[in-house]
Amino acid sequence: ILLRDYGVNISEGRILRLLKSMTLPKMSTIKPRFYSNKSPEFSSDNLLKQEFNPNSPNQVWTTDFTYISIGPKRHIYLCAILDLYSRKCIAWKVSDRIDAKLACDTLEIAIKKRKPKEPIIFHSDQGSQFKSASFRKLLDEHQLLASYSKPGYPYDNAVTEVFFKYLKQREINRRTYHS
Repeated sequence: ILLRDYGVNISEGRILRLLKSMTLPKMSTIKPRFYSNKSPEFSSDNLLKQEFNPNSPNQVWTTDFTYISIGPKRHIYLCAILDLYSRKCIAWKVSDRIDAKLACDTLEIAIKKRKPKEPIIFHSDQGSQFKSASFRKLLDEHQLLASYSKPGYPYDNAVTEVFFKYLKQREINRRTYHS
């Protein structure tokens, strides 16, 4: 900005040294948190507790969203569901909207594929899509036990986060998508 607007060419290191010598107060880099007075209408417990190695298939499923760029300032959203036993993606769906419908549609695909008989722990982050009434209803209809990560703590859903990391690193970022 200094170079563009004022024609002054200066490095970041020099700026930091000058600011330090002026003994200016530090600027906050901590994101403010806003807390709601409303209590949740349902349990948002973490049933998984970072136990990422179930004994058999269809015991724990995890999910999350990621985005894929399809041109300048355009994205589509991918919702994927993983079975923690095999670490395989059992269902996925892409949409131009990141909403509860995308989450519900992906869950229905997983249920149709796997036809679970026993209750399954279904773990996700605290996204509004996973806490929506339509998604909660779908979980209840199929005896899936909702489990949620702590807010802003991706380590509780680490397997899904790593899946997306490698998907992007090895496939998505190596290509250019237009649609």
